[in-house]
Amino acid sequence: MRPALPERLAHAHAQRARAALVRRVRNVERVEGARIIIDGKPLLNFASNDYLGLAQHPALAAALARAAAQWGVGAGAAHLLGGHREEHAVLEASLARWTGRDRALLFSTGWMANLGAVSALVGRNDLCVQDKLNHASLVDAAKLAGCTLRRYRHADPESAARQLATAPEAGALLATDGVFSMDGDIAPLRDLARLCAGQRATLMVDDAHGIGVLGPEGAGSVAAAGLGQDEVPVLMGTLGKALGVAGAFIAGSAELIEGLVQAARPFVYSTAMPPALAAAAAAAIDLARFEGWRRDRLERLVRHLRHGAAARGIVLAPSSTPIQPVPVGDAAAALAVSARLEDAGFFAPAIRPPTVPAGQARLRIALSALHAESDIERLLDALGQALRAERAPSAARP
Repeated sequence: MRPALPERLAHAHAQRARAALVRRVRNVERVEGARIIIDGKPLLNFASNDYLGLAQHPALAAALARAAAQWGVGAGAAHLLGGHREEHAVLEASLARWTGRDRALLFSTGWMANLGAVSALVGRNDLCVQDKLNHASLVDAAKLAGCTLRRYRHADPESAARQLATAPEAGALLATDGVFSMDGDIAPLRDLARLCAGQRATLMVDDAHGIGVLGPEGAGSVAAAGLGQDEVPVLMGTLGKALGVAGAFIAGSAELIEGLVQAARPFVYSTAMPPALAAAAAAAIDLARFEGWRRDRLERLVRHLRHGAAARGIVLAPSSTPIQPVPVGDAAAALAVSARLEDAGFFAPAIRPPTVPAGQARLRIALSALHAESDIERLLDALGQALRAERAPSAARP
């Protein structure tokens, strides 16, 4: 007998509930800088990827309003069917200049960008080698492309080399996050680039969490590693994190981008992003590039957090980026610590499997240039108390 698919989903949901793994959508009622209001409660937000504090910047709002007044709300068609406007062309040119590449191509989301690039580059009989902690969009892109997918030990070029060696004659793509979204550490990009050059493999970097934050003028983790288009032929970045807008792009050689225009199905068959969003993203790039004080402030806040955590005996995972994980381990314990922080006025949701491996639940503290040093101090005091309460023998779940 065929399984009833909705019932199967309900059964899986019940299993997740028993394991403290159910996710819940929270409605944010208002945003005021680094503060949000949820369920009527003002909270300091330590979950946002708005690293540079640009999402509410008046220059972005003004650019969006101007373009919306001219073009309306939506593009109305795919790029190839009349949806491509001047704002898209300006943004693509700006992204190419910023990242030091010939051209850039816009996608509606980072997921679509990764799917479009990977599926255009590899297929049956090809090999895609990926870091075990890569974002799910890269993993799913390889699976949907129909190639052989091999995973290597996190940030381990020797393990990557062994996986490439399993199919020495196959076309090979090595894909890695630049900054790992749940760990905050940076991939060994120079070593991976040398490996790919020696193995005739193509290196692709998903720099969703590096663009705007790392490197000269915030050009990302690839630029910070001193690598260019020849060493990293395929660069993906998003517009909805440090740039505070929405959307994504692939940047690379003119030949790569023209190939994607023809073969990347999420580009060919998706409505173009609204021109107003493209205008806002172009304004964000100018701020990200030329207001270096935002990155300087982020670096100071990261050092402040890590020094204060060490002084209080709070263990943080190794990270020099605005993503600062607090390992907890047990999913239920992570939920409890997060709930205690919320009671104290802080929003830092628990990150649990399958987003992270089993037994590695954590809080993912995300810093923004909008935070103040006093915010960090208050968070650390509350976090220390929450962790001690959870570890106490008689700890009761909140």
